[in-house]
Amino acid sequence: MINRRGALALALTATLALAACGGGGASEKGSGPVKITVWSWKPASDGLAAVAKDFEQTHPGIKVDVQAVGNPAIWDKITIAMAAGGKGLADVLHIGVDYLPGYMDKFPGGLADLRKLGADSYKDAFAEGLWPTVTGKDGGVYAMPWEVNPVGFFYRADLFRKAGIDPEKIQTWDDAIEAGKTLKEKTGAFLIGLNKPAAGGADMDFFQSLLQQQGAFYFNQQGEVTLSSSPAVQAMTLIKKMNDAGIVADTSGENTAKQLISGGKLAVLPWAAWAVSYIPEMRPEQKGLWRVMQPPAATAGGKRTAIVNSTHLSISGTSPHQSEAFKFVEYALTKPGVVTKAFKEGGVFPALTEAYSDPAFAAPQPYFGDQPALKTFVDALTEGADATYYSGDYARALKIASDAQTKVLLKGADPAAALTEAATLLAQQTNRKLAG
Repeated sequence: MINRRGALALALTATLALAACGGGGASEKGSGPVKITVWSWKPASDGLAAVAKDFEQTHPGIKVDVQAVGNPAIWDKITIAMAAGGKGLADVLHIGVDYLPGYMDKFPGGLADLRKLGADSYKDAFAEGLWPTVTGKDGGVYAMPWEVNPVGFFYRADLFRKAGIDPEKIQTWDDAIEAGKTLKEKTGAFLIGLNKPAAGGADMDFFQSLLQQQGAFYFNQQGEVTLSSSPAVQAMTLIKKMNDAGIVADTSGENTAKQLISGGKLAVLPWAAWAVSYIPEMRPEQKGLWRVMQPPAATAGGKRTAIVNSTHLSISGTSPHQSEAFKFVEYALTKPGVVTKAFKEGGVFPALTEAYSDPAFAAPQPYFGDQPALKTFVDALTEGADATYYSGDYARALKIASDAQTKVLLKGADPAAALTEAATLLAQQTNRKLAG
């Protein structure tokens, strides 16, 4: 997905907005039903709003106001409110996995520990690899999983047929590189696209997914820097191989990727589950041309699954209505029928494993040639994925890793050398230890 970290200028906008929005969920005693406020962004907020209406019917003493704050504006708004001691913060907060550790680390007490409200009883209800991401260093549970995005391998079936390539025989990314060479020769299409001169972390999703397939990331569970680990070097080496083979398109510039996709010049989109709905919306005229499968493994015999990102619902630590807020969170995220309705209305692939028994997740989809596209991701989650430890320093790691990738793509730098330099810099800037 596109990096969601907003520009600094948005902070001023959020500050002004806070003054207008007032308190999060307070309602005066005796004034009627308790009102809780939820901050999210579209289209996910549409799913929450739909189930909120049903919730109010079964909980007449609680009213739910779902606000589509916007993404990335929501991050500045939450951050500024937390820095102000929680003043103006909504009761329920939709938070991405990349932001959650920073809020837990930098604002103790800013998010409610949901153990006190019964969250622990749902520890095993969600896709493997998610619960550790909502658990703090103190063992507290500071969010409930809502959305999970396993990575996929969306490919143009017509281009693969034209090149005489059987996608089922692609088991590793090295296999995909060889297929990419044939695709380029026989169809003129690139295997994938990357924003090669990107700086500051704008296009690191592919590198990160290769790390996550190997159970690695920028940091390990102990908080040590792992940017120069063997999995990281393997991931960057694969990217360099692709680039050196001439099968990586440069997607820098506004709308370049969309233009390449429209012209049939990108054969593969290594995107996550959200793309099942996004690709048809983006290119409806390519109905029937796309298919999806689990991505190739980064190493022979390695995992082909990875959770590339997830989002969660948290409750403000200063909310005067934490009990009522948790009732809504519990209703929205732990009941299969409710979760499926939110998915259909808001396009959020659910983290609740019990929801996957709904026929919608095995239904054939005409856009993908009647392939049951969603089942690919259900199967991936069934295999199990490793937890990703983002830490409160993820933004800094993202920029440093992005700079290393740019050196590899544009200057031909050696992956191991570039990542060793990057890891050392990250350790220095964050006062963290280098792993192993």
